[in-house]
Amino acid sequence: MTAGPNNTATPSAAAAKVSLRGVTKAFGNNVVLRDFSLDVSAGEVVSLIGASGSGKTTVLRCINLLEQIDDGAVLLDGDEISSVGRDPNPVRRRVGIVFQSFNLFPHMSVARNITLALTEVLGQTTDAARDRASELLRRFGLSEKADVYPDQLSGGQQQRVAIIRALAMKPEVLLLDEITSALDPELVGEVLDVVRELKGSGITMLIATHEMAFAREISDRVCFLHGGTIAEVGAPSELFGAPRDERTKQFLRRVRM
Repeated sequence: MTAGPNNTATPSAAAAKVSLRGVTKAFGNNVVLRDFSLDVSAGEVVSLIGASGSGKTTVLRCINLLEQIDDGAVLLDGDEISSVGRDPNPVRRRVGIVFQSFNLFPHMSVARNITLALTEVLGQTTDAARDRASELLRRFGLSEKADVYPDQLSGGQQQRVAIIRALAMKPEVLLLDEITSALDPELVGEVLDVVRELKGSGITMLIATHEMAFAREISDRVCFLHGGTIAEVGAPSELFGAPRDERTKQFLRRVRM
């Protein structure tokens, strides 16, 4: 075990499912991540909280190789996946990501949105892919929506389909990027219920979120990001109940729990 900020125990890099070691990422002159390090164990749920621009989304995009880091390393099961020239596609089959904007294909049915990658990327038969989609739609209460199109769904239903699409690939790691921020308040609960269902399933999850009460409920650890670094990390009861860093205290005073 290694120690994070405030001596909070974190998994060693060798034992971590996902590890970021001294990651730096800049967009022009704007340094978004500064010597960022975090280790996440298999099956662990870690939430990233912080103000807009603190680096939460960039952390997830670097793990999924949507962004090329400028320095440091990203590792998956101890294998450095961030090296220049690394093929991202095998990594993305193991690391799924869900965005706040759903990103469903509007001209495809719900079922086809889910099965597309299964048939085109994994090479599954149409029947096998359809069975997988049906299983997941049934699990998350959307069986009757298989043949409709995204614009016939509510925002909450669209986001649930986006999560199902990621889960269909059977990822080892699931990255959730502010998945409720584009939703009307009354639709947030149904999406968060899906994440609650996933906790304990064995999948490793990193969640960038502005839902503080949910982060407190769902997380094994919570990281407060400030200026592209982790200012404080700890168990939810500790970070929310007795934060030590003054920046964490100020942030939590400003948000609604």
